[in-house]
Amino acid sequence: MNPDWKNLVAELFGADHTIAAEGDFLSGGARLDGRDIAVLGTTGHAPIGVALALAQARVVLDTVARHPGRPLLLLIDTQGQQLRRRDELLGINRAMAHLGMAIDFARRRGHRVLGLVYDQALSGGFITSGLIADACYALPDAEIRVMRIPAMARVTKLPEAMLEALSLSNPVFAPGVGNYLAMGGVREVWKDDLAARLRRALADTPTTDERARDGALRGGRRLSAAVTQQVLDAA
Repeated sequence: MNPDWKNLVAELFGADHTIAAEGDFLSGGARLDGRDIAVLGTTGHAPIGVALALAQARVVLDTVARHPGRPLLLLIDTQGQQLRRRDELLGINRAMAHLGMAIDFARRRGHRVLGLVYDQALSGGFITSGLIADACYALPDAEIRVMRIPAMARVTKLPEAMLEALSLSNPVFAPGVGNYLAMGGVREVWKDDLAARLRRALADTPTTDERARDGALRGGRRLSAAVTQQVLDAA
C-alpha cells in the first residue's frame, strides 16, 4: 500500500476519524467497532525536535487525564531526532525522554499503547515511541533501523567490514523489518486488512514486555531473555 498517512487511516478506520496533520504532527481520534482510540504520530519522515516531542507527549498525557483507559495508537514515520543546534540547546534529550516517560506512564495507568511503523523509523525517534509501546507493528515495506553500520563502526570502534559481515547472520547488526521482527522489536508485520489486524492487536497484545522472549523464540536475540531471567532470579 501507499505509505501516505491518509491512505493508512482510511484503511484502518474508514471515514470514522478526526485525524489531521499540523505540519509533520498527526493527532486526532478514531473509532473502531464503536471503541474510541486516540491517535498521534508523525509523517513526512519527520525529524523529532523539542516541539514535536512535547506535542506528542501532550496528546498522551491529555488522553490519560481526560479519557482513562482509552487506547493509544502511535503512527510512526520519522528520520530520528532533530540534528539542530537550537534543539540541542533546548534539551532535545530531555524532551524525547519526556515523550518516552509519558508513553510508559500511560501504559502503567491501564492504556493499551500500540505503535505502527508505516513508513520509516530511525534512531531516537523510534526508540522513544514504538519501542516503548506495549508492542510495535510494521507494514512490510517500512524501513526500520536505529543506527547505520558506518555510525555503528564509529561508536564501537570496530571495522565496518566486520560489522557488515556480522549483519549477514545476526539481526542485531542489520536494519529492516524482517530483522526487527526476528529480534522481537516488531511483534508482527501487517500485510493485509489493517482494520482486522488492529482489532486483533487491541484484543491480544500483552501488557507485559515480551520482546526478549519473542527474540529468543525467533532466533534473532538469543541471550537477552535468559540473561534477564538470571538477573531476576539473583535479585
